[in-house]
Amino acid sequence: MTPDNLLKLATENHEPDWFVQKRLDALKMIDNLPLPEVQRFDFHNWKMMPDVETIIPTKVSANKNIVLTDIFEAINKYPDLIKDYYMKKVVKTDENKFTAYHTAAMNNGIFLYVPKNTVVEEPIEINLVQDSKTPFVSHILIVAEENTQFSFIQKTTTEGNDESLANCIVEIVAKDNSVIKYAAVDELGENVTSYLSRRASVGHNAYVDWSIGLMNSGNTIADFDTDLYGEGAHAEIKVVDITSNKQQEGVNTRVTNYGKHSIGNINQRGVIMDRSRLVFNGIGHIIHGASGANAEQENRVLMMSSKAHGDANPILLIDENDVLAGHAASVGQVDQKQLYYLMSRGIDKKTAERLVIRGFLGDVLVSIPSKKIREELIQTIERKLADGQ
Repeated sequence: MTPDNLLKLATENHEPDWFVQKRLDALKMIDNLPLPEVQRFDFHNWKMMPDVETIIPTKVSANKNIVLTDIFEAINKYPDLIKDYYMKKVVKTDENKFTAYHTAAMNNGIFLYVPKNTVVEEPIEINLVQDSKTPFVSHILIVAEENTQFSFIQKTTTEGNDESLANCIVEIVAKDNSVIKYAAVDELGENVTSYLSRRASVGHNAYVDWSIGLMNSGNTIADFDTDLYGEGAHAEIKVVDITSNKQQEGVNTRVTNYGKHSIGNINQRGVIMDRSRLVFNGIGHIIHGASGANAEQENRVLMMSSKAHGDANPILLIDENDVLAGHAASVGQVDQKQLYYLMSRGIDKKTAERLVIRGFLGDVLVSIPSKKIREELIQTIERKLADGQ
């Protein structure tokens, strides 16, 4: 990727000078920045930063109470908001090679702005489709002003079987007393290598509920981060993941408690099949001064094959005394007694295995607030399990 390529891309898209400069500055950073770190997971030989030459348009529906638009339209219509938040206050351009590459090469995205004191009754739904012939560098920026409430549902899929890349970042700014329920199902293709970063900055007494179904078929690195800056800030993070074939996935899910009496809970469940590998790193960090904070996490992996490899790594970093913190982690195989019981009732082994898996994932699935995303995720899980078996 060269400056000339980026200038051509930006010119064809009629981008303003300040945004073009942001791309060029990011391009200069890439070589001097580190790769993101995923403990116990090596991805250094993955090809993750190809040239990008095409802008992928995004269709969105209008809503008179909010701003919901293509990210490139927002750059021209709402430049002050984009300048304030895009790759600046939540995820920063200079964090690592992949965030710098993302800023330089972004070719698709959504901007959502919810004004102060606005309650959106109907869920906001976004479907993003990657053409596998083109690298997919997608950005979603959500700014929720004070006293807002809404649900956001995202589904991401791939069309085609070409080898490709996805570099997708979601930034959420949840200001004081806002309530955001974010749900996503990722179904990127078998030949798509992906870097997924989702992060929220949470204000006083604000609440962000993440429900994420990682159903990709290709190799994936994921960073799911929540920064609880405000007093009484609260985040719930639920992740369901299924890996199969020779797939490799490394997932960091992190909550950092800065605010007093802030609450961050992580619940991750993974199922690994065939020769696949899954690493869950759950990271709870309570900063000095965050008295009364609570950080709890649970990371569990179910092995469906003796050739699969799973890690569940709970990490607690506590820099304050007056807090609550705890963790649970397990990696194990299917309970043979459960299988035997089901099969003794006339259920074949494959169906029995799927029922056990559904029970294992059920604790997370039932806590997903969106009925629609819950049903979609269950259907996707059934399909992926059937393909894996």
